[in-house]
Amino acid sequence: MEEMPSLSQLACFVAYGHTGNFTQAAQKANITQSAFSAQIKRLETTLGITLIRRSHRGSELTPAGKEFLPKVENWLNELHQMIVDLKLKTNTHAIELNVGILSTLGDVQMNAHIAHFERENKKLRFNVFDLEDSELRAALTEGKLDVASTYLSTDEDAAGNPPDTSASDDFTIRHFSYDTMVFYAPLLSPKENLTREDLALYPMVYYVRHSLMHRLMQTYFKNMETSKPAAHLSTPYAMMMYCEQTPAGALLPDRLLRAMGRKTGWAELENPLRLDASLIYRKNSPKKNIIDIYVSHVLKSFQQNLY
Repeated sequence: MEEMPSLSQLACFVAYGHTGNFTQAAQKANITQSAFSAQIKRLETTLGITLIRRSHRGSELTPAGKEFLPKVENWLNELHQMIVDLKLKTNTHAIELNVGILSTLGDVQMNAHIAHFERENKKLRFNVFDLEDSELRAALTEGKLDVASTYLSTDEDAAGNPPDTSASDDFTIRHFSYDTMVFYAPLLSPKENLTREDLALYPMVYYVRHSLMHRLMQTYFKNMETSKPAAHLSTPYAMMMYCEQTPAGALLPDRLLRAMGRKTGWAELENPLRLDASLIYRKNSPKKNIIDIYVSHVLKSFQQNLY
């Protein structure tokens, strides 16, 4: 029988195809660079084809390598998918889904959906991570997360931004809720329909710097002078508690406040700040079948307001 490449050799080749760099690909494969280079060399020897052209200026895929890469990647994904489906059918192994939730979104409802779905599907185990937007997207790209729940800017009236176009053709985006930000200040009794100018006069609790929500707030108040921040906090729960103990306000999702039983103490904005809460996942994920079932459950739950 003709010698065939090993799975590890093919996986190393795909890692190089994603990075175009031996050092980064070796890190992605979690092996030393010398071991990685040896795997690629054995793959090329087995095939009798040069897949990567090396030179003193660096390296790149050959035409044969460029043609081979998508075929190998699709085959490895199909193999992984078959293994996942087999484990689900045999009842012998639990399948793990790694779900990331935007930390500054603090989605208590999403946690409820995950808990319910896990109870109804005993073969599944969820690992939930609270991460910032940039961390979510990096983890998705690297395959460390299966699904991410985050905000996308929707249109110009959301935060003065154009629609989010950062997701490439490699990802599926499924909208599940439009969240309207409101001004929560239970100790200040704010008036209704606050303008940006009104808000700028209140002591404000801001999201931590460098977070997606902080950037959205900066855009919302662009070119305006605001009061000195009362605090910078990392989660909406901490912001909510701060405002309940200190005369200050914060922009929080109305859906979160309702879910936490806060029906008063907040005011709507005259200039709406409306954000698209969406689920993002890789189109070619080997767990795509179970991800599709989970995402459909979440969408149905939000549509029917089950929790």
